Amino acid sequence: MSSHQSVTILLVEDDAGHARLIEKNLRRAGVANEIIHLDNGQKAIDFLFNEGEFTGHENRVPFLILLDLNMPVMDGYQVLSRIKANERTRNIPVVMLTTTENPREISRCYSLGCNIYVTKPVDYDSFSQAIRNLGLFLSIVKVPDDL
Repeated sequence: MSSHQSVTILLVEDDAGHARLIEKNLRRAGVANEIIHLDNGQKAIDFLFNEGEFTGHENRVPFLILLDLNMPVMDGYQVLSRIKANERTRNIPVVMLTTTENPREISRCYSLGCNIYVTKPVDYDSFSQAIRNLGLFLSIVKVPDDL
């Protein structure tokens, strides 16, 4: 994402340690975009659709969502389904970030409309490097002006 684009990233991750590590390594990779962290799927839906605690807020629609799969309240599958079913949010790129390597779950995410599926390595150094690599990838992504 080039510096002239103001692209907000919505990070939906219930593990606070993972969230800090993700943000830290995205920053190390040069991603300077605003990152909004929410710790469960229901909060993400409320944020995206101005519901619940976000009722009446005029939240910008993020241009990229980093979404964990296994979360309390509402899991990543449910969030992804809702995002892709709504005309206002269906074109937002969604990157699944999860420890799950099950081919059936990967296939399910793609069939629900995720754009990229990234497995979070369990090892700290590998996890950090994977997120830095994701950050480098995100730094070259172009998004339409009308999103």
